[in-house]
Amino acid sequence: MPVPYDDTARRKIMPEHAEQRILDAFDLHTAVGDAEWGTLFRKTSCGVAYAWGEADYNGHYGIRELCDICPPEQVALCKNAWVKPPLDAVVQEARALGAVGEIEVNDRAIVVEGLDEPPRYYLQHGFGYQCHDRKKPHRYRQHGRAPIGWEAEDGPDTP
Repeated sequence: MPVPYDDTARRKIMPEHAEQRILDAFDLHTAVGDAEWGTLFRKTSCGVAYAWGEADYNGHYGIRELCDICPPEQVALCKNAWVKPPLDAVVQEARALGAVGEIEVNDRAIVVEGLDEPPRYYLQHGFGYQCHDRKKPHRYRQHGRAPIGWEAEDGPDTP
């Protein structure tokens, strides 16, 4: 199998066409009732949450484009558990962890500056809401992926 990229990145790398081939094969097999193919998820925590019958503890429901392949019952479970946290509570927790600059809670994620991954994960798991570093944005359709091989339909910043 050829290596799809010459470069490496911290985030996952899979060419968009390769993901689409997997999704097409999955759709074909599930359409004919092949139960051995199971269920697909884009994020590990989503699959773990599904296996335990719980909402995703990483708050991925805020990044809705990730949920288009999830089972409807899992999407409903995550939707019911997903609550936008109050800004004052987020600011208090983030500042205690060392966040600097503006702290934002938008319709997709908490956005902070000056926090490494462990404190951002602390906020993310505590609030059940994604937490992103302002300097490392999770762009539409590129969430958790390297910024190579994935362009949004209307450009990389389409919300």
